[in-house]
Amino acid sequence: MVDIAVIGNNEFILGFRLAGITKIYAAESAEKVLDAVNGVLSDNMVGILVMNSTDMTRLPARLRQTLENSVQPTVITLGEEAGGLSMRERIKRSVGVDLWK
Repeated sequence: MVDIAVIGNNEFILGFRLAGITKIYAAESAEKVLDAVNGVLSDNMVGILVMNSTDMTRLPARLRQTLENSVQPTVITLGEEAGGLSMRERIKRSVGVDLWK
């Protein structure tokens, strides 16, 4: 079984914490976001990483590109500026089939 990790500010992570997600990383600054992302990437048990789209834009371009192309963990960004691949495309890449067909 794979774990879900969530990185973000206290407002962003609150709902995930209440939902029972245990790998929660509170990160208020860009430096803490970067540290948390690097920690999650080194954790082989994390299969899904959820981040605020604003935090994603604060990461260095090369790391952002790595996360956008990552399959393990699959990275899902939430928020107003969630660009890149759609949720459908990320799931399709992750599991290998289009679940909407």
